[in-house]
Amino acid sequence: MDNNYFARLNQINVSDHIERKGEFAYLSWPYAVAQLRLADPTAIWEVRRFEGFPFLKTDTGYFVEVAVTVQGLALSQIHPVLDGKNRPIFEPTAFDINTSIQRCLVKAIALHGLGLYVYAGEDLPEGESAKPTPPKAPVAPINGSRASPAQLRFIDRLIDETGSDLGKVLDYFGVTALTELSSHAASRAITSLEKQRRAA
Repeated sequence: MDNNYFARLNQINVSDHIERKGEFAYLSWPYAVAQLRLADPTAIWEVRRFEGFPFLKTDTGYFVEVAVTVQGLALSQIHPVLDGKNRPIFEPTAFDINTSIQRCLVKAIALHGLGLYVYAGEDLPEGESAKPTPPKAPVAPINGSRASPAQLRFIDRLIDETGSDLGKVLDYFGVTALTELSSHAASRAITSLEKQRRAA
């Protein structure tokens, strides 16, 4: 598998595998795992443990965490244990916790590109459109590639939601505009901003 795995996963149209509960959309976890393993058979994931348990109990609810490693890059996602209306469950069952772990796994996979647009409020992945558009320039390998438009929109959204200082984000990555971020740096920014959003 080449270094451009993020771009490859990010361009997969997962729309036919999106499941919905009310107004909330999420990607089917068996499909996400299958696509991940097709892209990288050596990919692994880990359900993080908290004092031996696959969940963390806090005053604000229960949380689970899953880390997914692709091509040596480990990205983790924390997910609250929620009911069907996305409200915290304060006395979850084993089924509730398992469901949240599967959703957390899918979101951790999304950090590597697959279905990321689903969580950015998009309808189609980068490169797909209901109307014809001019062809886009091919994406360069991830080590030197720029962040994708979907990544940049997601970062903008996270900055807005967390009230983060754009200037500090730019300074941290040594760039003068988000469009100068590499795909790898954008992934790191998304992970950091999501942690801030969860902590808020």
